[in-house]
Amino acid sequence: MSIRVLVADDQEIVRTGLSILLDAQPDIEVVGVADDGHKAVELALALRPDVCLFDIRMPGIDGIEATRRLAGPAVDRPLAVVVITTFDHDDYVASALKAGARGFLLKDAGPELLAQAIRAAASGDALIAPRVTARLLSSFAASRRQPPRAQPGEPLTAREEEVLLIVARGRTNAEIADELHISLSTVKAHIASLMTKLGARNRVEIAIWAYETGRVRD
Repeated sequence: MSIRVLVADDQEIVRTGLSILLDAQPDIEVVGVADDGHKAVELALALRPDVCLFDIRMPGIDGIEATRRLAGPAVDRPLAVVVITTFDHDDYVASALKAGARGFLLKDAGPELLAQAIRAAASGDALIAPRVTARLLSSFAASRRQPPRAQPGEPLTAREEEVLLIVARGRTNAEIADELHISLSTVKAHIASLMTKLGARNRVEIAIWAYETGRVRD
């Protein structure tokens, strides 16, 4: 079964380009496109795609607000949202992650990385553009006004600490399994445990926690 994707960007050439790149993949199908945030939310709720690929800057409501409405803390049935951006402003991307985005890409990402991000999001994983992971997440942590989150009530195991640091580098489950020489199911179990202990909703929040608590530094 194909991964159903909704693409939203206010620039027609970008929408078209992204749609062509994704439709060229044998396991991905673009089921809708939108040129502003309101249409993106309406289509997402109507179509319930497997993944929403949103630009941050859109008319109507921007990609951050669209993400919040579809994947935020108050959403009962959150959708998977991947943000794609030119990365002009770090605070925009940080706000999108706080709003519930599962991952992000730069607009100059190639077809392979774009497809990987869609597949990762559809499977409950996340892919964060590796070359900007540290800059983005450290910027996010530094921009928060409240104190860093407290340490978890139940300490992390040594293996969970290892997985935490690799997640913070933007690696997928398969890459973590390969690096630590463990099975994919074991990685998923560690991720689930981390989410429970840290009160995180997704992998991005796990990564943010690693930066906020000083485990990862530039």
